[in-house]
Amino acid sequence: MEVLHIIFFTVVGIQLVYFFIYTVALSKTPKQKAIQSLPVSVIVCAHDEEQNLRDLIPLLLSQNHPEFEIIIVDDRSNDGTFDLLLQETAKDHRLRMVHVNRTPQLFNAKKYALTLGIKAAKYEWLLLTDSDCRPDSKNWISSFAKHFSQTTQFVLGFSPYEERPGMLNTFIRFETLISGIQYISFALLGIPYMGVGRNLSYRRSKFLEEKGFNNFIKVTGGDDDLFVNQHAGNANTTVCIEADSIMRSKPKTSFRSFFDQKVRHLSVGKYYRFGHRMMLGLFSLSWILTWFLGIALAILSNLPYLIAGLLILRLILVLFTVSIAAKKLHQKVELWAVPLLDFIYAFYYLVTGIKALATKKVRWKN
Repeated sequence: MEVLHIIFFTVVGIQLVYFFIYTVALSKTPKQKAIQSLPVSVIVCAHDEEQNLRDLIPLLLSQNHPEFEIIIVDDRSNDGTFDLLLQETAKDHRLRMVHVNRTPQLFNAKKYALTLGIKAAKYEWLLLTDSDCRPDSKNWISSFAKHFSQTTQFVLGFSPYEERPGMLNTFIRFETLISGIQYISFALLGIPYMGVGRNLSYRRSKFLEEKGFNNFIKVTGGDDDLFVNQHAGNANTTVCIEADSIMRSKPKTSFRSFFDQKVRHLSVGKYYRFGHRMMLGLFSLSWILTWFLGIALAILSNLPYLIAGLLILRLILVLFTVSIAAKKLHQKVELWAVPLLDFIYAFYYLVTGIKALATKKVRWKN
């Protein structure tokens, strides 16, 4: 029992340190470096996304930025995506289409489609998003452009999910916020380790110089986080999290689809740099053990009040950090539900983490 007490005190201490670090990091304000509005190539990969593109294209073309282009990569779509893009590209010269008939055998489909879009881009700065996303503002492009500079090569944005009724949506938004707290905080502290392809910008020349996704071309996923993980650093990376920069995505509506999506995302974590894997693994493991050991010791230990007190202390810090992050990242969070979401997250991460480690092959659509 004494050993379990020591482990519990240790993991709670680790949790307190992490959440304190996140709170301090989120108090920082990213500096805007640009002195001029540089042109931008917005790239969207689409597979059977006709309806989403009907909604997204007008929002992108209405952006208040002096010079930009929109490149939609039609990746082997079976619906009306190709015909829609033929019509829309004829109406506005800023909208261009890249059509993929087939994916070479040795390539991952998403990475191949994105690579073709990047090679077709006219401008140095690329801004990536997905067809099921919607910008919060007409200044979305310009908000990222404010962070472009001679030394910057990556600009990391945040992409929360739309608010919908139901507990699943509440948890999805909470899980997304926790992920955002981690990668945004560490990027602000000079340790960028991932970005999200729904809201991410980097230089075209950097992509070509590093031979794109060549190092992990067969890995499903990772077109966003693995590229950032391999090539982003303190000197060449900044974050863009002001209100105009937010790009919201449509959430999954069933637990199964959400679970499969998260397994796909987590499965690429094994390819992160060793130090990043340790940093993230320690946070997740300590979260899981805090709850599992905490509940067991609260029942069986001769120090139940101390155990309960430490759990409450941690929960207060979690609530404080989540509240600050929600404001900073422009996401609504139901603070009353955080204690329950905190508990569910421990089980969720344990199951998805094990599944991600065991899964050998995942797919991006069909």
